Amino acid sequence: MITRLHQRMDFQCRHSLNRGYRNVGKTPGSRQPAASPHPRQESRKQHMSRKKKELPLLENIEITGVAAEGNAIARVNDMVVFIPYGAPGDIADIKIDRKKRSYAEGHIERLTKPSDIRIEPFCEHFGTCGGCRWQHLPYEYQLQNKQQQVTDALQRIAKVELPEISPILGSETIREYRNKMEYTFSNKRWITWEQLRSGEDVGDRSGAGFHIPGAFDKVLDINRCHLQDSIGDRIRLHLKSYGIANSIPFYDLRAQQGFFRTLMIRVLTTGEIMVVISFGEDNQAQIQATLDNLREAFPEITSLMYVVNTKANDTIGDLPVMLHSGREYIIEDMEGLKFRIGPKSFYQTNSRQAYRLYSVTREMAGLTGGELVYDLYTGTGTIANFVARNARHVIGIEYVADAIEDAKINSEVNGISNTEFYAGDMKDVLTDEFIAIHGRPDVMIVDPPRAGMHDDVIKVILNAAPSRIVYVSCNPATQARDIAMLDGKYRVTAVQPVDMFPHTHHVENVVRLELRD
Repeated sequence: MITRLHQRMDFQCRHSLNRGYRNVGKTPGSRQPAASPHPRQESRKQHMSRKKKELPLLENIEITGVAAEGNAIARVNDMVVFIPYGAPGDIADIKIDRKKRSYAEGHIERLTKPSDIRIEPFCEHFGTCGGCRWQHLPYEYQLQNKQQQVTDALQRIAKVELPEISPILGSETIREYRNKMEYTFSNKRWITWEQLRSGEDVGDRSGAGFHIPGAFDKVLDINRCHLQDSIGDRIRLHLKSYGIANSIPFYDLRAQQGFFRTLMIRVLTTGEIMVVISFGEDNQAQIQATLDNLREAFPEITSLMYVVNTKANDTIGDLPVMLHSGREYIIEDMEGLKFRIGPKSFYQTNSRQAYRLYSVTREMAGLTGGELVYDLYTGTGTIANFVARNARHVIGIEYVADAIEDAKINSEVNGISNTEFYAGDMKDVLTDEFIAIHGRPDVMIVDPPRAGMHDDVIKVILNAAPSRIVYVSCNPATQARDIAMLDGKYRVTAVQPVDMFPHTHHVENVVRLELRD
């Protein structure tokens, strides 16, 4: 038996293991013979077969759990097989795509018996676009696995004495929870397996959506993304229709030419909206006509901006962002504090859960009003300003200079005078000399990138010996590694997982460490 989801996955998903950001599809439905591979797949198979031995099809394999990167796992003899879009309890025929000594990667060729826990995914793009890999799993089950992910990391990697781990704080909103989305325009949108099988005339191939996992030049055209308020879809589809109607070229990702390139949309809980369009050509007449049209169609846009990007990559951090109309920033509200967010600002993408995350952080810091707090990896100073009213003084350090300027502005607009911010590489700024000048912290809050903290930073923290460390992490594995290095001086006294990204395997975790007696 094979489902509509797995017909789509037959070619595309076998090449998307461990990559991508958004995925979507349907649960097991009608049972019918497995579809034949489309010509590109067949050609690829024939070509590869001349080079190496065909990998096996494993029949009637039970999927037993979930694993890293949102994949499911099955165990076959002494080998672990990683499979996308599987659910524990599925019985399936698994086609092996890649085999190593101790593990293999594969995909579901035929779903013989669907798991009892499977549910109907809510997005038509599930299984193709690359993210939301857990839509077919109930949200409570997702939370259980994220809780276990945190527990496993701390027990198996940190290997330190732990208190009871608090139950994960689930997201009250599991759809339309993201305040920021980014899309790519392409003149050669991805043609799905279903479209190929139907023989439909795909017509104009201009599209706007997400990159297909593992293929930089393939973009899936998106009709509806459930991760953000629907106005994001309306803005994107309007620009797409405007471009097609006026024969404006969408970007060619291989030739690196075209007018419409990328689109960023921010929608905040305050209702304010920022739109930043990246154009691949400096055609000012066309740029202004496009922006004028969008402004007329969506007068509610708070900040309408653009970038001219003729580089070989999509990043805009090193490019000037020009204001067409409205303000150069939008404002998010958190507990009465106003945070200005510019086109290059980092801000947690789930605003409502960010408030819960920062509330946990503040509570674990145990501030009484007299403490000197260091906020490492402060970004735009969100945590620093959030805890400032409960501390004597807060020092924030961040690598990105533009973010530090935002942090200073956020303090100023909120009338916060007990903060100061420094820009530079953390291991270069946070030194023993820096602490000697600015004072030994009573509390340190650290929120590093996924890679965790540099060894030199950990050494300085150990030398500074703050009474408490509150470690916020988006990667429990590197967090656990760092905690093991701190264990000689610190003991873990609280652990609180927080789910920021429903339908993905990602989880945030907050740990409090206290100086040993």
